[in-house]
Amino acid sequence: MRTVLRITGFVQKYWFMLLLAFLCIIVGTGFSIIVPIMIGNGIDTVIGMGQRSAIVIAAVVIVAASSLRGFAGYGQRYFAEVVAQKVTYNIRNALYARLQRLSYSFHDRNQTGQLMSRATVDVEVTRMFFAMGLLGMAQILFMAMGVGYVLLAANWKLGLMTLAFVVPVAWLAATFGRSIRPIWLKVQAMMGFMGNTLEESLSGVSVVKAFNHQQEENKKFAVQAQSLYDSSMEAARLMSINMPTMVLLVSIPTVLILWYGGHQVVAGSMTVGEVTQFILLVGLLMMPIRRLGMMVNLFSRTASAGQRILEILDTESEVKEKPGAIKLGRVKGEVTFEDVSFSYNSLGAALKNVSFEVKPGQLVALLGRSGSGKSTIANLLSRFYDVTGGRILIDGTDIRDVTLASLRKNVVTAQQDVFLFSATIKENIAYGAKDASMEKIVEVSKAAHLHDFISSLPEGYNTWVGERGDTLSGGEKQRLSIARTLLVDPRILILDDSTASVDAETEKLIRQALDRLIKGRTTFIITHRVPIIQNADLILVMDSGELAEKGTHTELLAKNGLYKEVYESQLLVPQGAEESLVD
Repeated sequence: MRTVLRITGFVQKYWFMLLLAFLCIIVGTGFSIIVPIMIGNGIDTVIGMGQRSAIVIAAVVIVAASSLRGFAGYGQRYFAEVVAQKVTYNIRNALYARLQRLSYSFHDRNQTGQLMSRATVDVEVTRMFFAMGLLGMAQILFMAMGVGYVLLAANWKLGLMTLAFVVPVAWLAATFGRSIRPIWLKVQAMMGFMGNTLEESLSGVSVVKAFNHQQEENKKFAVQAQSLYDSSMEAARLMSINMPTMVLLVSIPTVLILWYGGHQVVAGSMTVGEVTQFILLVGLLMMPIRRLGMMVNLFSRTASAGQRILEILDTESEVKEKPGAIKLGRVKGEVTFEDVSFSYNSLGAALKNVSFEVKPGQLVALLGRSGSGKSTIANLLSRFYDVTGGRILIDGTDIRDVTLASLRKNVVTAQQDVFLFSATIKENIAYGAKDASMEKIVEVSKAAHLHDFISSLPEGYNTWVGERGDTLSGGEKQRLSIARTLLVDPRILILDDSTASVDAETEKLIRQALDRLIKGRTTFIITHRVPIIQNADLILVMDSGELAEKGTHTELLAKNGLYKEVYESQLLVPQGAEESLVD
C-alpha cells in the first residue's frame, strides 16, 4: 500500500482534473441509482394504482437519467485518461532523467533490458492504474455507499442481509491481492530479463551469426519465455479461481431477496416494486464488485511495477555534486593525483595510492597490461566514479568541489569503441556542442580528415547514420569521434588509442587527426604505439593497480625496470608487426 500511495502522489499536480473525474463518478452513481428506483415506483404505480399515464413520466425520467449517466461516464473516462497520461508522462521523464544522472557504478550493476522494462512496461502498468484502477476503486466505494444507503432506507432487515455478502467478497479480494502480488513482481522481473536478452542478441547479431550461435540464443530466450509463461499462467489460475468465486458470492443476495422479499410481498410488508428495486439495486452494486477482482489484480501489478520504478527513483548517484559546487572555468590543464585509491567493488582495489603530476599541455602515455588500472585513471579523472581514497586536482581544485557539467566540459574522453547515435552525421559531430555553427562543424571535420568523405555522400552532412553508426567504417567512426571532440575543444583530453582494426591509409589519416587534436591540450593516451610513447612528456607504467614507474622514455629505460622489460618484449617489435598489438 505504501508503494501505491507513493505512486499516487504523482497525481497531486493534476488534482483539479482528478476532482472533476471524481465528481463525474458521484454524478454517474447518483443517476445509476435513480433508474432502479424509478422502475420500482413505475411498477407499483401501474400495477398497484392502475395509473398507466404515470409510466410515461417514469420512462422519460429513466431515459434522462441514463443519458446523464452516460455523459458522466464519458467525463469520468476522459478526465481519468488525461490524468493517467500526464502522470505517466512525468514518471517516464523522471525515470529517464534519473537513469541519465546515475553514475557508472549503477549501470555496471544493472542490466540494460531490466532498465528498459522498468521505463516501458512498468510505467504502462501505472498508466492503467491511473486510468482505471484508482477511479475504479472510487466508483466501487461510491456505488456501495449509495446503494447501501438506499437499501437500508427501504428495508433495513433485507438491506443488512444483502450487504452482509459484501464482507466475504472484500475479504476474498484482499486475500487474492496478497497472493498475486509476488507473482506479478516475478512476471515484471522476467519481462526485464527477456528484454535484456533480446537487446543483447539484437545488438550483437553480427557476433551471433559469425559464430553460428542462433540455436543457442533461441534456447536461452525460450527458457526465459517459458519462465514468463509459467508465472503468467500461475497468475491466470489464481484469477480463474477468484473471479467465479466472487460471481457466486454476489449471486447469493439475489436469491435471498427473492425468497425473503416474496414472503414480505405475500405478507403485505413489501410491494412488488420494492422487491424489484432491491434486485436491480443489488445487481447495480454487484457489477462493480465483480470488477473488484480485476481492480485488486491491477493494484497488485501497480504495487509490483511501482516498487521497481521507485527503486530507481530512490537510488542516489554515488557521484554527487556538493551543495554550492563551484563552476570550473576554462582551465589551464594541470592535473594532480594525490594518493588516489579506488575499488569498483569489495573484491579488490583497482588503484592503490597512485600519485603523479601533469603540467598543462603535456602528453601522458598510460602503459600497462589489461586490468592494470589505465582505464580507471581515465574514468576517475572524468569523475565517472569517485575516488575511495586521496584526491584528484585540476589546476589545484579538487574535482569533487566543482559542478559535473563544468568538469566534463573541460575533460573529454574519446573512446576506442566510438558510439554514434541514430541521427545525421552533422548531429553526431555536434553532439557535445549543440549550438555549433555549420562553419565550425565543417572546420573540425576538415581537421579530422573527414570532410572529403562526407562531401562525397549524396546528402553530405545530413546523411543519416544507422544504429550505433553501422553504416560507417571503423576509421570513419574514429575520425568522426575526433571531430566531435575538437568541436567541444576540451583542455584535458583522454584517448584510448587503438587503430589496429583499420588499414594503413586510414591509420595515417587518423594519426594526422590525432596530432591536430592533441596539440595544445593536456592529453592522457592509453597506447602501445612506440612513436607516441617515445615522444610522451610523461609515461605512467601501471601494474596491478599501482603506479610502478613514471618518467620519460629515456629516464625509464635508464632505470632497467618494468618499463624497459615491457618495451623490449612488447613494444620494440619488428616493422609491420605493430598492428597485432592490442591494449
